[in-house]
Amino acid sequence: MAAVSDTIAQVHSGIDSSNKTLLKSEALYKYVLDTSVLPHEPECMRELRLVTDSHPWGFMQSSPDEAQLLRMLIKLTGARNTLEVGVFTGYSLLATALALPDDGKVIAIDVDQEYYDIGKPFIEKAGVAHKVDFRHGPALDHLDALLADESNVGAFDFAFVDADKPNYVKYHEQLLRLVRVGGTIVYDNTLWAGTVALPPDTPLSDLDRRFSAAIKELNARLSADERVEVCQLAIADGVTICRRLV
Repeated sequence: MAAVSDTIAQVHSGIDSSNKTLLKSEALYKYVLDTSVLPHEPECMRELRLVTDSHPWGFMQSSPDEAQLLRMLIKLTGARNTLEVGVFTGYSLLATALALPDDGKVIAIDVDQEYYDIGKPFIEKAGVAHKVDFRHGPALDHLDALLADESNVGAFDFAFVDADKPNYVKYHEQLLRLVRVGGTIVYDNTLWAGTVALPPDTPLSDLDRRFSAAIKELNARLSADERVEVCQLAIADGVTICRRLV
């Protein structure tokens, strides 16, 4: 057994929006950002991203290329009613709100109101606050509340999940009822800094070991789930796109 001193520091230490990638070449990632991502990032998103980078938990925000992917997916699928489970300061939420049509809506759920309050002024400045329905509290409870109303079953076109990893498999079952057949569910952090492929005896921090195990369980379940079609992408910290089949 590895000594305590040999334990790897938390795998997301030192990460912000400029280097949140699984690419082995930082120069290549910078090229991607500089060529096709940052030139098209709305100013309001850039401002919020940079503010969040200075936060102690800034590594939790979505990367700019991932946010670009979310915007593209929403536009490609024509999504109008969406869900976001896990908001933090709202960078990905702002991306979603900007991509939705003017009469679109995103129900955004997070247990930390204070983090959302950091991003709220940027959402308002962008003129998309009318599209955002923020709900404070545990996501499992809020999703259950939505399911209690039959009109919400199959009523959503798109969902993005970036919350507590041990509950991902529970969110999946709830979202499969809320998102319509043909709709899209996107999960963030599904490669957890590459730890999902490390040997079982790799000395990780307690948090990384727990979260990596939860993500591995999710990935196995999604791969075997005949109710969805799955696409795993090595963007940011790993992104999995699910299309509901039945």
